[in-house]
Amino acid sequence: MVNSFIIRVPATSANIGPGFDVVGLSLSLYLTLTVTIGETSTLPVITYSGEGADEVPLDPYRNLMTRVALYVLRCNGHRTFPPDLSIHCHNEIPFGRGLGSSGAAVIAGVLLGDSLGKLNLSRERMLDYALMVERHPDNVTAALVGGFVGSYLRELDPQATEAAQVPLSEVLPEYPPDAGEDWGLSPPVPPLGIGHYVRFNWNSSIKAVAIIPRFELSTAKARAVLPESYSRKDLVFNMQRLAVLTTALGQTPPDPELIFEAMKDRVHQPYRKTLIPGLPAVTSLITPASHPGLLGICLSGAGPTILALATHNFDSIAGKIQEIFQQEQIEVDWKILEVAGGSTVDY
Repeated sequence: MVNSFIIRVPATSANIGPGFDVVGLSLSLYLTLTVTIGETSTLPVITYSGEGADEVPLDPYRNLMTRVALYVLRCNGHRTFPPDLSIHCHNEIPFGRGLGSSGAAVIAGVLLGDSLGKLNLSRERMLDYALMVERHPDNVTAALVGGFVGSYLRELDPQATEAAQVPLSEVLPEYPPDAGEDWGLSPPVPPLGIGHYVRFNWNSSIKAVAIIPRFELSTAKARAVLPESYSRKDLVFNMQRLAVLTTALGQTPPDPELIFEAMKDRVHQPYRKTLIPGLPAVTSLITPASHPGLLGICLSGAGPTILALATHNFDSIAGKIQEIFQQEQIEVDWKILEVAGGSTVDY
């Protein structure tokens, strides 16, 4: 008998201006897994289409999604994948563009492990597993629960803190070519309640215009340019704006002047401008006054994607940003995205 189910995980944008490592937004691009159990095979068979199809490893012991799924299964007493498993992945989320492609793969893996093992994990427990792999909560939380989300890592007791901070190489070990079923059977189990979150209100008239440059920027490279410490003035600047922004984006009607100022940042965007030519011009030359309908502009995650929040006039806003990038000899694609719901599993 053949059983199948479908897992759907949205893209995400983290930071949203002043909310560095704090807030995230789920967006209507998806990683979709069609999972079938009952077709004859020994190891799981993975096929892949869409964004990144030429880059993603199809070996289940090397693929991020299936490695996360195996981690979840083994933490819950399942030695390996069920027999006769095939997974087709279709991906709409560009790699290395600041749209949460790795976070989506991690959440897809957690949901896959939960479904294959019939574990019935709570959302909160799923988040624990995700945070053992992706140590920043903003992307994975938004991908899991959907909407406009604030999150933080809890201060745990010393034993739980140590358990939550084990090296990633122990959580997702690199499987050697001759690894058998008994290899890596005792992974570190996540402590309870690593992260907490809250969903903020979101005005449904606000869309996200994602302007996606045709080059990749790794999160590691984008983090490497950030300073080790910040001035009190810059931290207060961000905290003031974040306190306003989390309410302002849920108000009706949205206030362009309020939101545009509240989306400014001094913690990460100024330091990343050297990695993204055109960013200073985009954030200073395009305003609600010059482009009615615009509410605010920010980097999406670590970049290089630019996110423009707007209620109308999307083509004009995107066209102007595209023009600025073209002056820097950078080609871009752009999409109008909705704020999406959370991840789903449909049987």
